Amino acid sequence: MDSLADKDHRHLWHPFTQMRDWMAEEPVIIARGQGARLWDTKGREYLDANASIWTNIHGHNHPRINAAIRAQLEKVAHSSFLGLSNVPAIELAEKLVSIAPVAAVSDRRRLPEDEQPAVRDRRYSPLTRVFYSDDGSTAVEVAIKMALHYWVHRGQPQRRRFVAFSGAYHGDTVGAVSLGGIDLFHAAYKPLLFEVEHVADAAALRSVLERHGKEVAAVAIEPLIQGAAGMKVWPRGLLAETRRLCDEHGALLVADEVMTGFGRTGTMFACEQESVTPDFLCLAKGLTGGYMPLAATLTTDAVFEAFLGSYEDQKTFFHGHSYTGNQLGCAAALASLAVFEEEQTLEQLQPKIGLLRNDLQEFCELKAVMEVRQCGFIGAVELGSYPWKAKAGIRVCQRARELGALTRPIGNVIVIMPPLCVTEDELRKICEALRRAIQEELR
Repeated sequence: MDSLADKDHRHLWHPFTQMRDWMAEEPVIIARGQGARLWDTKGREYLDANASIWTNIHGHNHPRINAAIRAQLEKVAHSSFLGLSNVPAIELAEKLVSIAPVAAVSDRRRLPEDEQPAVRDRRYSPLTRVFYSDDGSTAVEVAIKMALHYWVHRGQPQRRRFVAFSGAYHGDTVGAVSLGGIDLFHAAYKPLLFEVEHVADAAALRSVLERHGKEVAAVAIEPLIQGAAGMKVWPRGLLAETRRLCDEHGALLVADEVMTGFGRTGTMFACEQESVTPDFLCLAKGLTGGYMPLAATLTTDAVFEAFLGSYEDQKTFFHGHSYTGNQLGCAAALASLAVFEEEQTLEQLQPKIGLLRNDLQEFCELKAVMEVRQCGFIGAVELGSYPWKAKAGIRVCQRARELGALTRPIGNVIVIMPPLCVTEDELRKICEALRRAIQEELR
């Protein structure tokens, strides 16, 4: 009888995986998980050093989230969101709006005139509307289409340009790929894409907006750190300057917090660290605690109201997904956000951020390591300029797997991004396994 491995090799096609190599190896087949640990079908134990591709927040098999999903299953798993609503989707939208990044009240220009006196002594977030979809790519697609159509409704159809940053990665659907700036992932699909202006820094963004500002619909950015580019950390202040330049030239700002959201950078959202409120906030990955596919695009009343009109005006936002606002995903997300409060996740995370910082410094002593980078609870170890055929990052991660730590490289960059619940002892073991793997594989 064929084994699971045989069936995998015969039928499956894995993402971002060279399948010729995959089919020549014994696959790791995950059977169960608990906390920051995973076990395969052969009983081998691993520490989840990349949070199951940056999604898991509170650990696998968390009782609070499990219970919420079971309770929802007893009611209904999914019903259409087209012309209908449901309880967990409503409750989650209210919760997301309540925790969305806020701008300082001193930014009077962005407050509605009739609300300015009422908010003099508090902070204000204009992100009031939530549009659900399925994953990070679709969250970004929603923002792109909303931004373009918003300007049409506002009588400025010439605003059809988009600006993104070099090295950007916003997902794998066609619109998100258009915003992307990594040739390795995106070059093959150029015939499908729309033109996007890519800039390297604030000065280049300023130059583009000075030349084409009245034609720009939106600027997209991964706040604080670019993920798939190799965990490249932005200079402090770039995000705030991007917001300022967008305001100066009337462009909308899309903040892609698919990776950085839900505590990864040390705060609930990366935008908080530079007191920035975007016009679109794209969320996915950790939204459900890493349990189920669900995404959300938050935007403002100003954008929402541009789509209001009589039926015959055809101002409807003609976009949607079959599983939009599905009850199981929303129930998991509500439970995950409750865990943040009940377990004081962000407060408990701060010492672990310091521990990661100290452990990363030890990698600098290795000759094979060129640089280490950190942004909150995201760590990256960049190896030297090894050629592709050396498979340096792959080899290091394969050896780390043998030593009990699971992660995936980005080229020659080793990513350390475990669930936020990881213990200090587990974090030390992850770093030790990766250090040892580098020493043994790249002597």
